[in-house]
Amino acid sequence: MIHITHPTRDGLLADIAARFATGEGFTLATLNLDHIVKLRRDPAFLAAYLVQSHVVADGNPIVWLSRLAGREVELIPGSELIVPLAEMAAHMGVPVACLGATRETLDQAVVRLKEAYPGLRIVARIAPPFGLDVTGPAGDGMIAQLRTSGARLCFLALGAPKQEILAARAAAALPACGFVSIGAGLDFIAGSQTRAPRLVRRLALEWAWRMASNPGRLTRRYAACAAILPGLASTARRQRGL
Repeated sequence: MIHITHPTRDGLLADIAARFATGEGFTLATLNLDHIVKLRRDPAFLAAYLVQSHVVADGNPIVWLSRLAGREVELIPGSELIVPLAEMAAHMGVPVACLGATRETLDQAVVRLKEAYPGLRIVARIAPPFGLDVTGPAGDGMIAQLRTSGARLCFLALGAPKQEILAARAAAALPACGFVSIGAGLDFIAGSQTRAPRLVRRLALEWAWRMASNPGRLTRRYAACAAILPGLASTARRQRGL
């Protein structure tokens, strides 16, 4: 069973700041319905998720299901953590690595982050090879690059389940580094992908906006997510005693 470990953004950021101050690492996963679908099918993904030190709600259905179970949690998308964590890293002198996406996206994202947060030190930018196997030699090589760089915060933009599996592996090798799985977050920072408008997000319709922009890839994904909702709602009601 996967649980939300940090229900509020302020509490999450305060905990991460404390870990930066003491040199303690962490792994942060952002739970959504697509992850739950994958967790049921992929034992390696589940094993990686179970060792994440921080899990937050990335998706309104997770927020609603938690509320139905009697637990209030805030919506904390992974892509929205890049800015506050980059600002915190600049203020606290924490060296940062960006891993994932393409070289062009990484370069543009780094430029924009450094412009926004003077003093931010990006010590590694790692664009993975096509068809990356994070459990094989390529994954080992990226972990070695992170070790050499001295990074203490790593934004992982590989998509699920690769980013969470790599985070679990890398955290065991680099216990003083924090790993944050952010999906397409660096693409949003760089401008190579466009996120749904703010009003669409406030109306909890980002999923519809995304599906309309890429129906071929996302229709089946969202259908699988919708199919598990009734069972999840029933479980949440039982947890609350309804």
